[in-house]
Amino acid sequence: MTQSKPWSNPMPEEQFDIMRDILKAPSPVGLESAMTLGVLKPYFDSFMPDSWEMHQFVGNAGVVWDSHPGEDDMFSVMLVGHADKIRMQVRKIAADGKVYINSDSFLPCTLIGHEVIVFSENPDVPGEYRSLKGGTIEAMGAIHFSDAAQRTGDKGIRPNSLYLDLQIHGENKADQVKRLGLKPGDTIILDRPIKRGFSPDTFYGAYLDNGLGCFVTAEVARLVSEAGGTDNIRVLYAIASHEEIGRFGSRVLAGEMAPDVLIAIDVNHDYVAAPSIGDRNMQPLEMGKGFTLSSGAIVSEQLNARIKRAAMAADIPMQLDVSGRDTGTDGMAAVLASVDSAATSVGFPTRNMHTISESGHTGDVLAAIHVLKDTLLAMDKEDDLFASFRASHPRLDQTTAIIHQGFEKLKKKGD
Repeated sequence: MTQSKPWSNPMPEEQFDIMRDILKAPSPVGLESAMTLGVLKPYFDSFMPDSWEMHQFVGNAGVVWDSHPGEDDMFSVMLVGHADKIRMQVRKIAADGKVYINSDSFLPCTLIGHEVIVFSENPDVPGEYRSLKGGTIEAMGAIHFSDAAQRTGDKGIRPNSLYLDLQIHGENKADQVKRLGLKPGDTIILDRPIKRGFSPDTFYGAYLDNGLGCFVTAEVARLVSEAGGTDNIRVLYAIASHEEIGRFGSRVLAGEMAPDVLIAIDVNHDYVAAPSIGDRNMQPLEMGKGFTLSSGAIVSEQLNARIKRAAMAADIPMQLDVSGRDTGTDGMAAVLASVDSAATSVGFPTRNMHTISESGHTGDVLAAIHVLKDTLLAMDKEDDLFASFRASHPRLDQTTAIIHQGFEKLKKKGD
């Protein structure tokens, strides 16, 4: 009987619900514990062995689930997703009741008209937060008030024109807003949990970046645990903070835990579907074609080789990404923390990144989960990973020459 391949089948509803719960957790930059402690901790508690331990930190809401706490001499592998979402922030409350905001890493034009959630600290009880729904992000009010260049598309929307519209009316509009307790610095996030998409095995919504990496990390932990865990490697299932403002959280985790291997798990781009970039000749990553694996930058080729072998052994679809100088992910965490780790980055092609309608393919996500699970279990069977990684750096002075077949035919003819 042919063994079923999970990445080739629809994602079960129960698993999709877990993915949705992780992605919708209100965890903007600097306020990530709704995901790490509110959603992921109960999920890890539901399957992890009693011997595992969760590490927390003083300066950030990142967490690490440790399969072998205290075993500092074991070969360690850290998987890293990041919990933080891009956020908008209140800048100014105007006299007419408009709440001007910044757009952070969002393109201003992608925000217009979308529903949001505002999180505001209670001015009377610092450290206590309230939430507010019902507002939308606006910039012009109506097409009738825009200038001619905006109407034709020759001019875009400036970031400093964005405001939160709370439909305030009546007298003393600014005072009405201020009495709500809103103030500069308050956080705003998009309000759209993921849904199944129109095409088979697709889904869309806000904040695939990077709830997906956190979901994959958790699912790898569950599958490894169900397989009996690891005996020879210490696995550190990490959820980092502050990635969206410079990958600051993961480098702290790497510095604290000093893993021997670090694998970032983050969203990637569907370059084939991306509009108007054909002349850039990007690598042909595409939704539905499998997980992505980074090459270049500081990526460890011997680590990549292990992931490739796991993919080949189970016939898991894989796509190679080109990173250049920087992976653009938490895969840089160890080197930025001055820690000696063999590192790489695994991902899945998505569309419309940093919008309210990011979309992905469940098969790509499942492929990433299973290749990482298989890689960890295969590494656990190796005799001496320390020696193997130190001695197996590729030697380009020991290569096999490639000869064009035409030259071989000429040699046989005696020419």
